[in-house]
Amino acid sequence: MVWRRGRLILSEESRQETTSERTARGRTHGAFRCLNCFERIVPPEKAESYKCPKCGFEWRVSWPSPTIPRIRGPVWETNRRLTDEIMAKEKGQGK
Repeated sequence: MVWRRGRLILSEESRQETTSERTARGRTHGAFRCLNCFERIVPPEKAESYKCPKCGFEWRVSWPSPTIPRIRGPVWETNRRLTDEIMAKEKGQGK
């Protein structure tokens, strides 16, 4: 650390990471989180939809760049069927 013009200047060794640097370092490219179970999933490159291996919900995928997938929304038919099955199971158990 060095004082210059009344300010403390940090050397490279003592410089701490900023919040945005920590966030960028922690990001995973090529993956997104399932909006149902929050599991991190990696779809095949250029896939238009992908089913979460943990909960079975299916998502439409867009690719803003070749390595960054984003969820566009649910595949309604698949997710509606899964939801109906879960509701029927809960109803049968008396919930």
